[in-house]
Amino acid sequence: MKADHVDRILAQWRRVRPDLDPSPMAVIFRLKRLARTFERATAKNFARHGLEPGQFDLLATLRRSGPPHRLSAGRLAQALLITTGSVTHRVDGLEVAELIRRVDDPDDRRGVLVELTAKGLRRVDVALEDHLAIERDLIAALSSNQQAQLADLLRRLALAHGDDAPVAPET
Repeated sequence: MKADHVDRILAQWRRVRPDLDPSPMAVIFRLKRLARTFERATAKNFARHGLEPGQFDLLATLRRSGPPHRLSAGRLAQALLITTGSVTHRVDGLEVAELIRRVDDPDDRRGVLVELTAKGLRRVDVALEDHLAIERDLIAALSSNQQAQLADLLRRLALAHGDDAPVAPET
């Protein structure tokens, strides 16, 4: 197999520090480099749809929560792993673009819910279709079996580090 940038870094470390085992870098460096590559590719797609990555995440969270595609800021924050202040900032921009609206919570007179508009639903659906096509292209070097194996290994690693965050609750 052809050597990559990380292989060359590892060889340098082995040469200058033969007393150390740099093998963890083989995984961590590649994950970091790929994450940057993947983030650039997906951010470019979101920009084509007039969205920032965080805005897409919020719209997608509302979309996958199912009809009526509405959640409280607290539930959005929990699902997105951000603060309610960050949710408010994203909501403000999406509301100006008429992709979401704030509606009174019928179960709490003081509460407000964030809801996808028809325009927001269309935007997130189209962006999602393009997003998935890009993600398929990004991992196309792996067979279906290799993709499933990698997903399982990454899940195991994520769970070992406490990544069991809740998803958007269904309403």
